[in-house]
Amino acid sequence: MKNNKTLSKLNSYIAGNRKYLILVIISALLANIFMLVAPYISGRAIDFIKGENNVDFPMVAKIIGILFAVYVLNALFTWGMTVFTNALSNHSIEKMRKDAFGKISKLPLKFFDGHSHGDIISRLTNDIDAVSEGLLQGITQLFSGIVTVVGSLVLMFLLDWRITLCVIVITIICIFVSKAIATNSGKMFRLQAQTIGELNGYVSETVGNLKVVKAFGYEDKSSEVFGEINARLYDCGQKAQFYSSLVNPTTRYINNLAYISVGVLGGLAALAGHLSVGIISSFLIYATQFARPINDMTSILTQLQSAQAAAARIFALGEIEPETPDEDRPELEVKNGEVMFKDVDFSYNKDKELIKDLNIVAKPGQRVAIVGPTGAGKTTIVNLLMNFYGVDKGTIFVDGQAIDSVQRDSLRKNFGMVLQDTWLFAGTVKENIAYGKEGATEEEIINAAKAASAHGFIKRLPSGYDTMITEDGGNLSSGQKQLLTIARAMLSDPKILILDEATSNVDTMTEQRIQKAFLKMMEGRTSFIIAHRLSTIREADLILVMDKGRIIEQGTHNELLAKNGFYTKLYNS
Repeated sequence: MKNNKTLSKLNSYIAGNRKYLILVIISALLANIFMLVAPYISGRAIDFIKGENNVDFPMVAKIIGILFAVYVLNALFTWGMTVFTNALSNHSIEKMRKDAFGKISKLPLKFFDGHSHGDIISRLTNDIDAVSEGLLQGITQLFSGIVTVVGSLVLMFLLDWRITLCVIVITIICIFVSKAIATNSGKMFRLQAQTIGELNGYVSETVGNLKVVKAFGYEDKSSEVFGEINARLYDCGQKAQFYSSLVNPTTRYINNLAYISVGVLGGLAALAGHLSVGIISSFLIYATQFARPINDMTSILTQLQSAQAAAARIFALGEIEPETPDEDRPELEVKNGEVMFKDVDFSYNKDKELIKDLNIVAKPGQRVAIVGPTGAGKTTIVNLLMNFYGVDKGTIFVDGQAIDSVQRDSLRKNFGMVLQDTWLFAGTVKENIAYGKEGATEEEIINAAKAASAHGFIKRLPSGYDTMITEDGGNLSSGQKQLLTIARAMLSDPKILILDEATSNVDTMTEQRIQKAFLKMMEGRTSFIIAHRLSTIREADLILVMDKGRIIEQGTHNELLAKNGFYTKLYNS
């Protein structure tokens, strides 16, 4: 049932390119018609060769000329079928890849929290490539095979229906044997595609954190884990190949029996005077052509089953519940920047409570710091405020508007975020900063960099603002990457600011400079500051102290110290 669903979705992508589909069908039809006509014409030529000194050379020469023209036309339309099949396959895969990437961008964050990034990438690369190869081979064989099988069958019936029935019976046996073997190989190919995704996920994780692996001397253990996954991949891949490799020789053996049967029965019919030698010759060729599509399909069975397993993994993305469509909701209009959490409950795991009865009021322009031990729920508040996750109970308001009743994009564009985990893409320094504001001028970019204390180190780079950054900022230090993300946030000029350990990767002196820039940036803006180093939040208007998902203390820095409670212990530590 699942396989039928996968094939149905694949067919929808193919049917979406009607122009090329029609051209493929026409080319396949004409190419195979000419191929089917050729054996009958060659059989007629043989019948004009009746014996020694009894050959009708003019007719044989005429038929050879016709055969030449037929084979030229066959080659021409076969070439056309190949060209149009490539176009059909490439257009279908392009649409499939676009849809898959678009789907990923609409999935909620909890999906990415529960799936390996390497596995997701594998679906968009390896699995798409497998579908592309299988689709290209499958389309060619499908249309060509249908015309060949039907045409050969009709012509064989016209020549001799009794011998044709013998061929059909043997072919049916061949199909049943193929299906039995293919069922086992299909299971192995699905397991192989899944294991490839697991292996890619582990490799991506390990290579991306190779410094940590080496620092902890984990190379041998890492190789051991890789070897275990690789061994499982070898095992299921070997079984998949073994089962699929049985199909082609088996079907060829059975079809050779059909060929022998035609020869024997045809010879007996010729002795009885029912068939001529030319017709027997044509019949033998038709019997071979009739079996050829089946042999061809079994020869590419490995690719087809691999493609089907890969397609199932790609289409599985479409079955995951996306973020709720919100186009019909109003856009959020932030004027003052008041933020309120009212009776909010939330947990990532329903069996483990995290946040309970959370109530926060951040007044317009107020600087709110959130502190607490690791796991207290500080970053979770940011995830809820940005509507990355929906609350289990209660409501979050921005300027009196419930955030789950407005468009998510309109909510998020009013926030500027600087996170502990930096993200840069392969491009110039200028392009990475400009990511914070579409159409930003060079002057605006430079001013944002100066405000973030990034201008100095940028000017020392080989090409300044035009220096290329490698993937994920591999050619910059952690501090430099953090400064660029801060400049990006400053350029966006947000209504509400979120700083989640924003200075965790910079030195103390740079941190002091950035704090001054932040103070200027936070003027007139509601700001949420999450920090472990309490020295960075002493100037906050309101400090919320969290522990185990609840606010246990709140007030200014001096007020909290005067209480000599949990905050005081954190500060002294």
